Amino acid sequence: IAAVRTAWRIGTAAALRGRAGRPLSQAAGDGGGAERGGGSGSREAVERLVREHPVVVFMKGSPAQPLCGFSNAVVQILRLHGVEDYRAHDVLPDVAQRIKNYSNWPTIPQVYLNGEFVGGCDILLQMHQNGDLVEELKKLGIRSALLDAEKDQEKK
Repeated sequence: IAAVRTAWRIGTAAALRGRAGRPLSQAAGDGGGAERGGGSGSREAVERLVREHPVVVFMKGSPAQPLCGFSNAVVQILRLHGVEDYRAHDVLPDVAQRIKNYSNWPTIPQVYLNGEFVGGCDILLQMHQNGDLVEELKKLGIRSALLDAEKDQEKK
C-alpha cells in the first residue's frame, strides 16, 4: 500500500507535504459527525474511527447515496470485491478538511484498511486494476468476490 501511495505522491509532491497519519487537532466524532472543539479527545476520536473496523471509508454521502462520483466509485469497487461490511463516514459538511489534514491527503474519499491509510479513489482503482486490492483484503480475512467470479468463468 505504501509503495502505491508513495508513487502517487511523487506526482503530487507540492500538494502533499509531511507524512500520512499525522495527528489532528480536531477530528471526526462517532458516526461521521463532528466533535466540537479541538484537543486530544478529537485526535482520539479519529484514531478510534479508523481502527473501529478493518475497512473504513470517509466519503461524501453514504454508500446508499454517494454525493460525488469518486465516492461512488469507491463504493462500486468495494461492491465488486464483495466488501459490504465496512464503516462509511460522511464527511459533509464540516469534517472533510479535518480528515484531509489527518491523512495529509488532499481529496475525499479516503480509504483505511486495518487502521492504515490507503489513499483515495485513484489509489483504490489502481489497486483493483493491478490485483493488489485482492491481496490486501485477503490480509484482512476478506475474500474478494472477484476470485469467485474467476472460478465461475473457468467452469464455463
